[in-house]
Amino acid sequence: MTRTPLRPPHLAWALAPALGLLLSACGGDSDKLPRLDAAKPGTLQACVQLGTAVLAGTTISSATEVAAAGLVVTGAATVPAHCLVKGEMNRRTSAVDGKSYAIGFEMRLPTAWNGRFFYQANGGIDGSVVTAAGPTSGGSPVSNALTMGFAVISSDAGHQPPAPFFGVDPQARLDYGYAAVGSLTPMAKNLIKAAYGRTPDRSYIGGCSNGGRHALVAAARYGDQYDGVLAGAPGMHLPKAAVAQLFKVQQYASIASGTVASGADAGQPDISTAVTPAEWAFLSGRITAKCDALDGVSDGMVQAPVACQAAFNIATDVPTCTGARDGACLTTAQKDVLTRIFAGAVTPRGQGIYSKFYWDPGVSGSNYASWHYAQSTQRDPGAVAFIFNSPPWTQADFVVTTGLKFALGYDLDAGYQKIFATDTTYTESPWSFMTPPHETDLSVVRDRGGKVLVYHGAADPIFSAADTVDWYQRLTAANDSHADDFARLFLVPGMNHCSGGPSADQFDALTALVSWVEQGQAPERITARARGVGANVVNTEVPPSWGVARTRPLCPYPQVAQYKGSGDVENADNFSCR
Repeated sequence: MTRTPLRPPHLAWALAPALGLLLSACGGDSDKLPRLDAAKPGTLQACVQLGTAVLAGTTISSATEVAAAGLVVTGAATVPAHCLVKGEMNRRTSAVDGKSYAIGFEMRLPTAWNGRFFYQANGGIDGSVVTAAGPTSGGSPVSNALTMGFAVISSDAGHQPPAPFFGVDPQARLDYGYAAVGSLTPMAKNLIKAAYGRTPDRSYIGGCSNGGRHALVAAARYGDQYDGVLAGAPGMHLPKAAVAQLFKVQQYASIASGTVASGADAGQPDISTAVTPAEWAFLSGRITAKCDALDGVSDGMVQAPVACQAAFNIATDVPTCTGARDGACLTTAQKDVLTRIFAGAVTPRGQGIYSKFYWDPGVSGSNYASWHYAQSTQRDPGAVAFIFNSPPWTQADFVVTTGLKFALGYDLDAGYQKIFATDTTYTESPWSFMTPPHETDLSVVRDRGGKVLVYHGAADPIFSAADTVDWYQRLTAANDSHADDFARLFLVPGMNHCSGGPSADQFDALTALVSWVEQGQAPERITARARGVGANVVNTEVPPSWGVARTRPLCPYPQVAQYKGSGDVENADNFSCR
């Protein structure tokens, strides 16, 4: 949809420290968009009494007090005193598979409340209620939403192990896709009212990977419920990305130099031999050599990832092996396979399946190889068979094979079409229940003054940053080139899936989002830190040549961090977004 162009007046504001990192922002939103008031603090009025709270479709199993520091979150600051509530919603027995389902959840309600609610959207295929702490984004954040004073909810999205067999049940599919968020959100706000005497002033939803998908789907489906949306590495087109993983397996199998030695897959291609860790590292170095200086300084980081795609050519910029593979070259066959994978998965008939991927130094990250070799044969086959297939496979048929054999034998032509299929039992297709219904229409969030902040690692090996850039470009076009009034995308150079890789991957996007929503301070940059020696959780993939406390600005797309020409290259202050 289109609207009258809106231009934000740019008002400078001072740099301020935030949770050990520097978050800087400037500007205000267009005065034609509503400005939401800041949340007001409150104090917990009830805890154990919440065990008897009566909420529609909800059973509270426990409500207990947790002392300050009674919960330990790895790498994060001390968690304050809070109330822990556990329960479930919508318990039922499936008419399709006969199993019992419910939406399990836990809520943590701080004694000293900041007046805000945070829906923690979890990753993977859900299936368990993880600790409701509310990560703020990036690698090993030094704080979390709970520590900041948010009331936080976490859920299993409506199913329990063994996963992914819940995909046989039509309602469990919908809960996983979007309906669990729709059920839990009003319940959580009512529980907050029972605990504090009032509903939250401001509500946020955030997560990474599938959690980022949950967040963007919520922005499209439940835009009236959330003031701020934080979407990291959003798997917005997850069914396509999962099928693309099987495409990668088939491609790597064609150049595997070894076979699996033992077990159920004995004799099958060992796809991890297609490109070795040494070869990935060599490729990373060649990309860096070609693209490092595009940001104005040679510092071992490629901060202009989009521009790098035109600058780097694997055919000419990587030596071709003339003899044995020695880690300092790639064979012609390897180059051909990598070119096809990075260009984006296609069916044998040439139909595009999923987006292209960026050439980025982060290809050397262990996270990268894990998604290409391990997750593609362990997680994705089951997800495709049961969740992203209509109708789903039967469990009996699936368990007689292995993930590797499933991927190798997968019919990309026929299988891809089943993402969009329906029948009398599965009346909503996987594509429909997993994706935002109108992904470039976020007008409900926009027009009520809400904001959307998206971040994505340029070297994400499973959900393509290029796919997210394409979405943001279409969102911009749908909003007369002014999507940045309410939605901004930050690429994280070198970062793999949600964290890791040779990158500055530690940052606090939640504080930036709150400042934007409640103070009108649009984020012009977010300062990220490389987790070198001395970090709360060290990233061992940070090159030793980098300063141990290197910082860099993350810039709103399409801007990139450019060196100012003088000053310490380890300090983000010496880089500008342009």
